[in-house]
Amino acid sequence: MTRIFGIMSAPLGLVISQLYNIIGNYAITLIVITVVIKVLLYPLYKKQIMSMASMGDLQPLMKDIQNKYANDPVLMREKTAELYQEYGVNPMGGCLPMAIQMIVIMGLFGLLRNPLMFIKSDKMIFAIHESFLWIKDLSQPDLWVLPIMAGVATFFAFFIQNKVGTPGTQMAGGGMQKTMMFVFPLMIVWLARSYPAGLAIYWFMSQFIQIFYNIRFAKLKKEMRNKKKFKKK
Repeated sequence: MTRIFGIMSAPLGLVISQLYNIIGNYAITLIVITVVIKVLLYPLYKKQIMSMASMGDLQPLMKDIQNKYANDPVLMREKTAELYQEYGVNPMGGCLPMAIQMIVIMGLFGLLRNPLMFIKSDKMIFAIHESFLWIKDLSQPDLWVLPIMAGVATFFAFFIQNKVGTPGTQMAGGGMQKTMMFVFPLMIVWLARSYPAGLAIYWFMSQFIQIFYNIRFAKLKKEMRNKKKFKKK
């Protein structure tokens, strides 16, 4: 697992080390690197969300095909492929962006969970123990404030995403999404109380930015549905 994290953790560690030399504050450095990563990943987030939105809008038509050709799987696949081609939808379009995001996120997670494993700088040995606001040592867990902030930000990111989700995706996984909307933030609170405060800062900032991304994606979905109406045949 360490080797997997190391693919991205080592270069990210180098970037954080260089940023720290410029900024001189470990917490601010983590906030800056989080913002930079989220901005760089925005095109991938957008592509993934738009692909999922297109697939969600096609759900009623796909359901019709499944019902009509239930006894002929070969013809069902052909008709489904024709549907994708007709509306310019790639069912795998969101997979690559998601994979790239996960590699970066897991690399950053591995780095902030154990920074000295990947950051080879004497200055950073002291930097990770810096204080920030009410946090006395960023290398130690903050037991309540940061975990709760991270959990609340995660909840609202899920809430907005679920609220503005496309009809197809809401019908397909509405129950699971609602469950995760409450369970996942609680998991984040629990995990944040166990890991360094620096990691909790990253997660809070990441989800805080994601809230605004989800609001933006909701507008893009609405514009896309207004331009391209999927009609039953």
